[in-house]
Amino acid sequence: MMPHSEPVWTPHATVAAVVERDGRFLMVREHTRHGIRLNQPAGHWEAGESLLDAVRREVLEESGFEFLPTALLGIYVSEKEDNSVTYLRLTFIGTVGDAPVHSDLDDGIIEAMWLTADEVMELRDIHRNPIVAQCLNDYLNGQRLDLTLVKDLRSLA
Repeated sequence: MMPHSEPVWTPHATVAAVVERDGRFLMVREHTRHGIRLNQPAGHWEAGESLLDAVRREVLEESGFEFLPTALLGIYVSEKEDNSVTYLRLTFIGTVGDAPVHSDLDDGIIEAMWLTADEVMELRDIHRNPIVAQCLNDYLNGQRLDLTLVKDLRSLA
């Protein structure tokens, strides 16, 4: 008889996007259980999606813009305030079209907005979590990883 083992620990995988246009960054204001917060367009990776499809979907749902990923910014690990959930966030860099393709945003999203890096940092007290500032700083410091590093082997079967 096999000894009883604990359930396999599984982090919650999320995707996010850093989009800069003319010195401004695409951000979303959203309702959370902690009040109104500021975040990059982001959300959970859903079953059956590739990571790139997930980030395209999240940007569209939260901002109305179609997103074209061009690089991977980084992989970030954080925990919920009470340490009950660990998040694994893959943040992508990319571009969006000149105008939103629709204005029907996800539940909880108040608005999509364009802010300078200074404006984003001035609002640090309402960031969704510390990853918002970390991603912006990493982007401003020139961190970029080639998208070829993101491999979905499910499509090769």
